[in-house]
Amino acid sequence: MLDLDRKHIVRKYGPEKWNSFTGAILLGFSDRPQLERVLFVVLLIFYLLTLLGSTSIIALSRLDPHLQTPMYFFLSNLSFLDLCYTTSTVPQLLVHLREADKSTSFDACVAQLFVSLGLGSTECILLPVMAFDHYTAVCRPLHYTVIMHPRLCALFASASWFLGFANSSLHTVLTFLVPLCGRNKIDHFFCEIPPLLKLACVDTTVNESELFSVRVIIPLIPVALITFSYGHIVRAALRIKSVSGQRKAFGTCRSHFTVVSLFYGTGIYIYLQPSNNYSQDQGKFISVFYTIVTPVVNPVIYTLWNKNVTGAMKKVLCRGYDSR
Repeated sequence: MLDLDRKHIVRKYGPEKWNSFTGAILLGFSDRPQLERVLFVVLLIFYLLTLLGSTSIIALSRLDPHLQTPMYFFLSNLSFLDLCYTTSTVPQLLVHLREADKSTSFDACVAQLFVSLGLGSTECILLPVMAFDHYTAVCRPLHYTVIMHPRLCALFASASWFLGFANSSLHTVLTFLVPLCGRNKIDHFFCEIPPLLKLACVDTTVNESELFSVRVIIPLIPVALITFSYGHIVRAALRIKSVSGQRKAFGTCRSHFTVVSLFYGTGIYIYLQPSNNYSQDQGKFISVFYTIVTPVVNPVIYTLWNKNVTGAMKKVLCRGYDSR
């Protein structure tokens, strides 16, 4: 089929049009020049807050002995993921908001899609691992340290990274196997699958169906695992007779549940809707939410609602103040 498409393109547009995608112009928010100035300031502040919040959680999990547990090991992994994920898109967006040249090379576009999708897929897998950790802490407290052994935690984290980037490799290859030619303007602020497929000069129905099927399967498995874990957590918490015990059990999972809702809610909305219903403006603003807002909100959720993290932060700050 691809060979027939190639012959059709060469016959209709000439041989130079086949795979002529050597670079692209990321339109971003160029149709709203006044909004670009406001966005630059807002996004810069959010990006700096993400850097501060994520690095703080990573540093605290290393410095405070009370935070060197499986739960905070996975939390530091999540913070590192958020830090890398937002860095894969935001610096380029900030540059494009200030400069007239919004072009990007083909290699840079491929790399950005691969890295951002790999980091997002890794987080998609890491979140159910964290749900299993919470399940073990609430439902199997006496066996928690035995089950969540450091070696098993490292295996879970490594598997999340491997599977995440394996999924990204599949999506990236399927996307760029489609001949992208002629048009080189991407109506988005970074290289993402839906707007890239709109540059194809062949019928992408089969490709979109394949990608859609993969995108359905990949999120549904983690969501099912998270739902299963939280079902057991709720059942175990309701068996606790004391109100304070129930609050503690639910409080253990409150931060993670909020992060899960934000991450999967926006991700499922943007990736699981049919391509014919895909609105570029809507897609761009939702992408801003899960690439900028979610990474900056996650550290806030885990620090405000977690007494151990806030306590460790106070200790570090007081230690630094006393050393002066």
